[in-house]
Amino acid sequence: MKVVIIGSGLGGLSCGLILSRNGYDVTILEQATQPGGCLQSFARHGVSFETGLHFIGSADPGQVLHRLLSYLGVMDHLRLSRLDPSGYDVISLQGRQFRMANGREAFIDTLAADFPHQRDALHRYFDVITRVASASSLHTLRRAGTDTSALTTEYQLRSVDEVVGQLVGDPLLRQVLVGCLPLYAGQRARTPFATHAFITDFYNQSAFRIVGGSACLARALVSAISRQGGQVVCNHKATSIVCNDTQAVGVETSSRFFPADVVIAAIHPATVISLCGSPLLRPAFRRRVQALPATVGCFTLYLRFKPQTVPYMNHNFYGYCQPSPWDCECYTPSQWPKGYLYMHCCNSAHQQWADGAIILSYMQFSEVAPWQGTPVGHRGDDYLQLKHQRAERLIEAVSHDFPGLRQAIAGYDTSTPLTYLDYTGTPRGSMYGIARDITLGPAARVHHRTRVPNLLLAGQNINSHGILGVLVGTIVTCSELLTSEHIFNQIMKESNS
Repeated sequence: MKVVIIGSGLGGLSCGLILSRNGYDVTILEQATQPGGCLQSFARHGVSFETGLHFIGSADPGQVLHRLLSYLGVMDHLRLSRLDPSGYDVISLQGRQFRMANGREAFIDTLAADFPHQRDALHRYFDVITRVASASSLHTLRRAGTDTSALTTEYQLRSVDEVVGQLVGDPLLRQVLVGCLPLYAGQRARTPFATHAFITDFYNQSAFRIVGGSACLARALVSAISRQGGQVVCNHKATSIVCNDTQAVGVETSSRFFPADVVIAAIHPATVISLCGSPLLRPAFRRRVQALPATVGCFTLYLRFKPQTVPYMNHNFYGYCQPSPWDCECYTPSQWPKGYLYMHCCNSAHQQWADGAIILSYMQFSEVAPWQGTPVGHRGDDYLQLKHQRAERLIEAVSHDFPGLRQAIAGYDTSTPLTYLDYTGTPRGSMYGIARDITLGPAARVHHRTRVPNLLLAGQNINSHGILGVLVGTIVTCSELLTSEHIFNQIMKESNS
């Protein structure tokens, strides 16, 4: 059977690899000049920068990501650099810093040193994190099937702030525990606690950077697909999903038609419905998808340092210029930035000095919307001036926590939500695509199956974002063709070999 996959991000590449290793004839179409989507990296003056996947979790032997990447056949092709187990994340609230340590006991002991009267609350909090994460058979790879447990459902319908507020009495500790909000663009009273639980559990088990950047993972996946007989075709933007009266028959690009028995769209669902004119996709479904809220976008600063001026920082740093991590996406120009995420780039296995860093802060698409549709690199002086002003403001904010940073900078580049829109095709340049919103109930979720029987969906918008969420979604999508039992048996065989 011929499978045509639209989009070569992690969702498209992982679907392509699983299906090609199981005998399907796979072609992956990518609109850009290089594959990878948010796995892409770019280099400036010898420094490599990630565009989306900045660090990973649960990658020690036996842990869930290690098992998945081993199953895909790429684990041995990656070099990993472990983040500091005593504090892989550091949360800074108005100058006071708190460390998140790997492992349950270390996590609780480290925070209890700052909050000695909250040890019981920390145990309660971690108990719920573990119970929610463990209740998902997909996220733990315990067995084949789908997540239908009452516990998972409950915490998909309760917000992060509600649950944390119920479990933890100390107001400051509540803010510390949600300090990693930028990892999922969490919103007060909207983001489900289950999202927070999965991500917290994922990184608490272990945390790493990929040496050389996330493009190493993209290259390993593309190479593995090629070895299985599949192909990734770049510079081919899908212009239409061609259907007859009953099903999809292929994908049209600007220069070629690709016939298909199955089409998998690993792109935003709103883009899918714009490509597919089939009446099988009902008007109500089209309206719902088009109305789904998007996560906020971000402004990103890519710093290059002068040689041997900045010691390598082996953790992620979340800095907040206000008492709480919440509502950083709501700002006026004079308030920006309310917070930021600061990370060093890892370009060697035993790095002593940082040669580059990435700083992210929320940015609303409305600020760059006037330049939508203009060509990259030709957006005019006003756009360049906006980016320069934001870069300088962000450097100033980070310098409060890292004095001397400005003097160590050799140069920098920037990106905005408009950049993400151009390079990944994500509507409004959102960080994580569709927002998970408890106020919308089941309407906030898009199923991997569509009314076109051989048109399937994959990627961060279908299950959840992040490397684990996307790979779990890949298993669900590919199970339509292979069955979940077949895939789980292959994963178990790989784990035991």
